[in-house]
Amino acid sequence: MSKDIAPDWIAVDWGTTNLRAFAMQGATVLARAQSEDGMGKLSADQFEPALAALIADWLTADTVPIVACGMVGSRQGWVEAPYRPVPCTPLADQLTPAPTSGDLDVRVISGLSQAAPSDVMRGEETQIAGFMQLNPGWDGVLCLPGTHTKWAQLSAGEVVSFQTFMSGELFALLSDKSVLRHSLKEAGWEDDAFSGAVNDAISKPERLAARLFGLRAGHLLHGTGAATTRAALSGLLIGAELAAARPYWLGQNVAILGMGRQANAYLAALETQGVPAMLVDTESATLAGLTAAHRQSKAYS
Repeated sequence: MSKDIAPDWIAVDWGTTNLRAFAMQGATVLARAQSEDGMGKLSADQFEPALAALIADWLTADTVPIVACGMVGSRQGWVEAPYRPVPCTPLADQLTPAPTSGDLDVRVISGLSQAAPSDVMRGEETQIAGFMQLNPGWDGVLCLPGTHTKWAQLSAGEVVSFQTFMSGELFALLSDKSVLRHSLKEAGWEDDAFSGAVNDAISKPERLAARLFGLRAGHLLHGTGAATTRAALSGLLIGAELAAARPYWLGQNVAILGMGRQANAYLAALETQGVPAMLVDTESATLAGLTAAHRQSKAYS
Protein backbone atom coordinates (compact mmCIF):
# COMPACT_ATOMS: atom_id res chain seq x y z
CA MET A 1 0.00 0.00 0.00
CA SER A 2 1.10 3.56 -0.61
CA LYS A 3 1.23 6.31 1.98
CA ASP A 4 0.25 8.78 -0.77
CA ILE A 5 -3.31 7.43 -0.81
CA ALA A 6 -5.77 9.71 0.98
CA PRO A 7 -9.31 8.30 0.77
CA ASP A 8 -12.35 10.27 1.86
CA TRP A 9 -13.82 7.05 3.26
CA ILE A 10 -12.97 3.35 3.55
CA ALA A 11 -15.20 0.42 2.55
CA VAL A 12 -14.80 -2.86 4.43
CA ASP A 13 -16.15 -6.31 3.55
CA TRP A 14 -15.48 -8.44 6.63
CA GLY A 15 -16.51 -12.07 6.47
CA THR A 16 -15.84 -15.13 8.57
CA THR A 17 -12.54 -16.02 6.88
CA ASN A 18 -11.29 -12.83 5.20
CA LEU A 19 -11.06 -9.08 5.73
CA ARG A 20 -11.08 -6.88 2.62
CA ALA A 21 -10.73 -3.10 2.63
CA PHE A 22 -11.01 -0.49 -0.12
CA ALA A 23 -9.68 3.07 -0.02
CA MET A 24 -12.48 5.10 -1.62
CA GLN A 25 -12.81 8.51 -3.23
CA GLY A 26 -16.55 8.80 -3.69
CA ALA A 27 -17.43 5.65 -5.67
CA THR A 28 -13.89 5.22 -7.03
CA VAL A 29 -11.52 2.61 -5.61
CA LEU A 30 -8.07 4.08 -4.97
CA ALA A 31 -6.50 0.97 -3.46
CA ARG A 32 -7.33 -2.48 -2.10
CA ALA A 33 -6.02 -4.46 0.84
CA GLN A 34 -6.82 -7.92 2.17
CA SER A 35 -5.87 -10.17 5.07
CA GLU A 36 -6.94 -13.51 6.53
CA ASP A 37 -8.14 -11.83 9.73
CA GLY A 38 -11.69 -13.01 9.27
CA MET A 39 -14.29 -12.54 11.96
CA GLY A 40 -14.09 -16.21 12.92
CA LYS A 41 -10.44 -15.91 14.00
CA LEU A 42 -10.75 -12.83 16.22
CA SER A 43 -11.81 -12.12 19.76
CA ALA A 44 -13.68 -8.93 20.62
CA ASP A 45 -10.52 -6.97 21.44
CA GLN A 46 -8.75 -7.98 18.21
CA PHE A 47 -11.05 -6.40 15.64
CA GLU A 48 -9.78 -2.84 15.92
CA PRO A 49 -6.06 -3.77 15.80
CA ALA A 50 -6.62 -6.08 12.81
CA LEU A 51 -8.38 -3.36 10.82
CA ALA A 52 -5.99 -0.61 11.89
CA ALA A 53 -2.99 -2.66 10.78
CA LEU A 54 -4.53 -3.35 7.37
CA ILE A 55 -5.44 0.26 6.57
CA ALA A 56 -2.67 2.06 8.45
CA ASP A 57 -1.22 3.66 5.30
CA TRP A 58 -4.60 5.17 4.40
CA LEU A 59 -5.24 6.91 7.69
CA THR A 60 -4.62 10.64 8.05
CA ALA A 61 -4.68 13.14 10.88
CA ASP A 62 -8.41 13.55 10.23
CA THR A 63 -10.71 10.66 11.07
CA VAL A 64 -11.69 8.76 7.92
CA PRO A 65 -15.22 7.31 7.93
CA ILE A 66 -15.28 3.52 7.62
CA VAL A 67 -18.36 1.55 6.52
CA ALA A 68 -18.30 -2.21 7.05
CA CYS A 69 -20.57 -5.06 6.03
CA GLY A 70 -20.61 -8.79 6.64
CA MET A 71 -20.20 -11.08 9.62
CA VAL A 72 -18.31 -8.35 11.50
CA GLY A 73 -21.80 -7.23 12.50
CA SER A 74 -22.92 -10.61 13.82
CA ARG A 75 -23.45 -11.57 17.45
CA GLN A 76 -19.95 -13.08 17.47
CA GLY A 77 -18.47 -10.11 15.59
CA TRP A 78 -17.13 -6.70 16.56
CA VAL A 79 -20.57 -5.26 17.25
CA GLU A 80 -24.02 -6.74 16.70
CA ALA A 81 -25.83 -4.69 14.07
CA PRO A 82 -29.54 -5.52 14.57
CA TYR A 83 -31.46 -7.38 11.89
CA ARG A 84 -34.20 -5.52 10.01
CA PRO A 85 -37.32 -7.54 9.13
CA VAL A 86 -38.41 -7.89 5.51
CA PRO A 87 -40.13 -6.55 3.54
CA CYS A 88 -37.84 -3.55 3.63
CA THR A 89 -35.18 -1.75 1.67
CA PRO A 90 -31.84 -3.60 1.84
CA LEU A 91 -30.11 -0.73 3.66
CA ALA A 92 -31.10 1.25 6.75
CA ASP A 93 -30.50 4.99 7.11
CA GLN A 94 -28.61 4.42 10.34
CA LEU A 95 -25.48 2.31 10.78
CA THR A 96 -24.30 0.73 14.02
CA PRO A 97 -21.09 2.23 15.48
CA ALA A 98 -18.40 -0.24 16.50
CA PRO A 99 -16.64 0.30 19.85
CA THR A 100 -13.17 1.75 19.22
CA SER A 101 -10.40 3.47 21.13
CA GLY A 102 -11.26 6.68 19.30
CA ASP A 103 -8.75 6.50 16.44
CA LEU A 104 -11.19 4.80 14.05
CA ASP A 105 -14.80 5.68 13.21
CA VAL A 106 -16.35 2.39 12.09
CA ARG A 107 -20.03 1.91 11.26
CA VAL A 108 -21.58 -1.48 10.48
CA ILE A 109 -24.46 -2.30 8.15
CA SER A 110 -27.41 -4.26 9.57
CA GLY A 111 -28.48 -7.63 8.23
CA LEU A 112 -32.01 -8.68 7.29
CA SER A 113 -34.37 -11.16 8.93
CA GLN A 114 -37.54 -13.00 8.03
CA ALA A 115 -40.04 -14.23 10.61
CA ALA A 116 -41.71 -17.06 8.68
CA PRO A 117 -40.06 -19.16 7.53
CA SER A 118 -37.28 -18.12 9.90
CA ASP A 119 -34.26 -16.83 8.03
CA VAL A 120 -31.44 -14.29 8.31
CA MET A 121 -28.80 -12.75 6.09
CA ARG A 122 -25.75 -10.65 6.89
CA GLY A 123 -23.55 -9.18 4.18
CA GLU A 124 -25.82 -10.21 1.34
CA GLU A 125 -28.09 -7.21 2.01
CA THR A 126 -25.20 -4.96 0.96
CA GLN A 127 -24.69 -6.94 -2.23
CA ILE A 128 -28.43 -6.73 -2.94
CA ALA A 129 -28.35 -2.97 -2.41
CA GLY A 130 -25.42 -2.73 -4.80
CA PHE A 131 -27.21 -4.85 -7.39
CA MET A 132 -30.18 -2.49 -7.17
CA GLN A 133 -27.87 0.49 -7.63
CA LEU A 134 -26.36 -1.11 -10.72
CA ASN A 135 -29.75 -2.21 -12.10
CA PRO A 136 -32.27 0.51 -11.17
CA GLY A 137 -35.93 -0.44 -11.44
CA TRP A 138 -35.16 -4.16 -11.75
CA ASP A 139 -37.76 -6.54 -10.26
CA GLY A 140 -37.20 -10.25 -9.97
CA VAL A 141 -35.16 -12.78 -8.02
CA LEU A 142 -31.50 -12.54 -7.13
CA CYS A 143 -29.60 -15.75 -6.42
CA LEU A 144 -26.52 -15.30 -4.23
CA PRO A 145 -24.51 -18.55 -4.38
CA GLY A 146 -22.19 -19.39 -1.52
CA THR A 147 -21.71 -21.73 1.39
CA HIS A 148 -25.27 -20.76 2.29
CA THR A 149 -26.98 -19.72 -0.95
CA LYS A 150 -29.69 -17.05 -0.77
CA TRP A 151 -32.67 -16.53 -3.08
CA ALA A 152 -34.10 -13.04 -2.63
CA GLN A 153 -37.28 -11.65 -4.17
CA LEU A 154 -36.85 -7.98 -5.09
CA SER A 155 -39.67 -5.60 -5.95
CA ALA A 156 -40.08 -1.82 -5.93
CA GLY A 157 -36.69 -1.31 -4.29
CA GLU A 158 -37.37 -3.71 -1.41
CA VAL A 159 -36.41 -7.23 -0.39
CA VAL A 160 -39.84 -8.85 -0.21
CA SER A 161 -38.75 -12.31 0.99
CA PHE A 162 -35.75 -14.60 0.90
CA GLN A 163 -34.73 -18.19 1.51
CA THR A 164 -31.38 -19.74 2.44
CA PHE A 165 -30.09 -23.16 1.35
CA MET A 166 -27.06 -24.94 2.84
CA SER A 167 -26.21 -26.66 -0.45
CA GLY A 168 -22.65 -25.31 -0.55
CA GLU A 169 -21.89 -26.46 2.98
CA LEU A 170 -23.49 -29.85 2.30
CA PHE A 171 -21.31 -30.27 -0.78
CA ALA A 172 -18.19 -29.52 1.28
CA LEU A 173 -19.18 -31.85 4.11
CA LEU A 174 -20.13 -34.71 1.80
CA SER A 175 -16.96 -34.25 -0.26
CA ASP A 176 -14.61 -34.14 2.73
CA LYS A 177 -16.30 -36.06 5.55
CA SER A 178 -18.72 -38.63 4.12
CA VAL A 179 -18.17 -41.98 2.43
CA LEU A 180 -18.30 -40.10 -0.89
CA ARG A 181 -14.83 -38.69 -0.22
CA HIS A 182 -13.37 -42.02 -1.38
CA SER A 183 -14.91 -41.45 -4.82
CA LEU A 184 -13.68 -37.86 -5.18
CA LYS A 185 -9.93 -38.17 -4.78
CA GLU A 186 -9.12 -36.80 -8.22
CA ALA A 187 -10.08 -33.46 -9.73
CA GLY A 188 -12.35 -32.88 -12.72
CA TRP A 189 -15.85 -32.07 -13.82
CA GLU A 190 -18.32 -33.46 -16.36
CA ASP A 191 -21.05 -31.15 -17.65
CA ASP A 192 -23.42 -33.90 -18.80
CA ALA A 193 -23.27 -35.60 -15.39
CA PHE A 194 -24.09 -32.31 -13.71
CA SER A 195 -27.07 -31.55 -15.97
CA GLY A 196 -28.43 -35.07 -15.65
CA ALA A 197 -28.21 -34.95 -11.86
CA VAL A 198 -29.94 -31.54 -11.77
CA ASN A 199 -32.86 -32.88 -13.79
CA ASP A 200 -33.01 -36.04 -11.67
CA ALA A 201 -33.13 -34.09 -8.40
CA ILE A 202 -35.70 -31.59 -9.65
CA SER A 203 -38.02 -34.33 -10.87
CA LYS A 204 -37.61 -36.54 -7.75
CA PRO A 205 -36.19 -34.49 -4.86
CA GLU A 206 -37.52 -37.04 -2.37
CA ARG A 207 -34.94 -39.51 -3.72
CA LEU A 208 -31.97 -37.28 -2.88
CA ALA A 209 -30.53 -39.35 -0.04
CA ALA A 210 -30.70 -42.54 -2.10
CA ARG A 211 -29.20 -40.86 -5.17
CA LEU A 212 -26.30 -39.62 -3.07
CA PHE A 213 -25.35 -43.12 -1.93
CA GLY A 214 -25.79 -44.27 -5.51
CA LEU A 215 -22.78 -42.12 -6.40
CA ARG A 216 -20.58 -44.24 -4.12
CA ALA A 217 -22.08 -47.47 -5.41
CA GLY A 218 -21.51 -46.37 -9.00
CA HIS A 219 -17.83 -45.83 -8.26
CA LEU A 220 -17.47 -49.25 -6.58
CA LEU A 221 -19.43 -51.28 -9.14
CA HIS A 222 -18.82 -49.47 -12.40
CA GLY A 223 -15.66 -47.47 -11.80
CA THR A 224 -17.40 -44.13 -12.24
CA GLY A 225 -14.71 -41.48 -12.28
CA ALA A 226 -14.24 -38.64 -9.84
CA ALA A 227 -15.11 -36.00 -12.45
CA THR A 228 -18.49 -37.59 -13.07
CA THR A 229 -19.14 -38.19 -9.38
CA ARG A 230 -18.19 -34.64 -8.34
CA ALA A 231 -20.39 -33.06 -11.01
CA ALA A 232 -23.29 -35.37 -10.15
CA LEU A 233 -22.98 -34.57 -6.44
CA SER A 234 -23.15 -30.86 -7.17
CA GLY A 235 -26.03 -31.38 -9.60
CA LEU A 236 -28.07 -33.40 -7.11
CA LEU A 237 -27.69 -30.79 -4.37
CA ILE A 238 -28.36 -27.79 -6.61
CA GLY A 239 -31.23 -29.62 -8.30
CA ALA A 240 -32.87 -30.37 -4.96
CA GLU A 241 -32.41 -26.70 -4.06
CA LEU A 242 -34.02 -25.57 -7.31
CA ALA A 243 -36.94 -27.91 -6.67
CA ALA A 244 -37.53 -26.27 -3.28
CA ALA A 245 -36.89 -22.75 -4.61
CA ARG A 246 -39.17 -23.14 -7.65
CA PRO A 247 -41.55 -20.35 -6.52
CA TYR A 248 -38.58 -17.97 -6.61
CA TRP A 249 -37.25 -18.64 -10.10
CA LEU A 250 -40.25 -19.93 -12.06
CA GLY A 251 -41.54 -17.20 -14.38
CA GLN A 252 -39.27 -14.55 -12.82
CA ASN A 253 -36.42 -12.36 -13.97
CA VAL A 254 -33.37 -14.06 -12.45
CA ALA A 255 -29.88 -12.70 -11.76
CA ILE A 256 -26.99 -14.60 -10.17
CA LEU A 257 -24.39 -12.84 -8.08
CA GLY A 258 -20.97 -14.14 -9.07
CA MET A 259 -18.82 -14.94 -12.09
CA GLY A 260 -16.95 -18.03 -10.89
CA ARG A 261 -17.51 -21.77 -11.00
CA GLN A 262 -20.31 -21.90 -8.45
CA ALA A 263 -22.28 -19.09 -10.08
CA ASN A 264 -21.86 -20.73 -13.47
CA ALA A 265 -23.11 -24.02 -12.03
CA TYR A 266 -26.33 -22.28 -10.96
CA LEU A 267 -26.55 -20.66 -14.40
CA ALA A 268 -26.21 -24.08 -16.07
CA ALA A 269 -28.74 -25.64 -13.68
CA LEU A 270 -31.32 -22.97 -14.47
CA GLU A 271 -30.66 -23.42 -18.19
CA THR A 272 -31.70 -27.07 -17.89
CA GLN A 273 -35.12 -25.71 -16.89
CA GLY A 274 -35.22 -23.17 -19.72
CA VAL A 275 -34.67 -20.26 -17.33
CA PRO A 276 -32.27 -17.55 -18.54
CA ALA A 277 -30.27 -15.63 -15.95
CA MET A 278 -27.61 -12.95 -15.95
CA LEU A 279 -24.36 -13.06 -13.98
CA VAL A 280 -23.33 -10.07 -11.86
CA ASP A 281 -19.83 -9.31 -10.59
CA THR A 282 -19.72 -9.78 -6.81
CA GLU A 283 -17.12 -7.13 -6.01
CA SER A 284 -18.91 -4.51 -8.11
CA ALA A 285 -22.19 -5.20 -6.31
CA THR A 286 -20.55 -5.19 -2.87
CA LEU A 287 -18.78 -1.88 -3.48
CA ALA A 288 -21.91 -0.30 -4.95
CA GLY A 289 -23.82 -1.37 -1.83
CA LEU A 290 -21.16 -0.06 0.56
CA THR A 291 -21.08 3.22 -1.38
CA ALA A 292 -24.87 3.53 -1.16
CA ALA A 293 -24.73 2.88 2.59
CA HIS A 294 -22.04 5.53 3.02
CA ARG A 295 -23.98 8.10 1.04
CA GLN A 296 -27.38 7.62 2.63
CA SER A 297 -26.35 7.01 6.21
CA LYS A 298 -27.22 9.78 8.63
CA ALA A 299 -24.14 8.79 10.61
CA TYR A 300 -21.98 11.02 8.45
CA SER A 301 -24.45 13.76 7.58
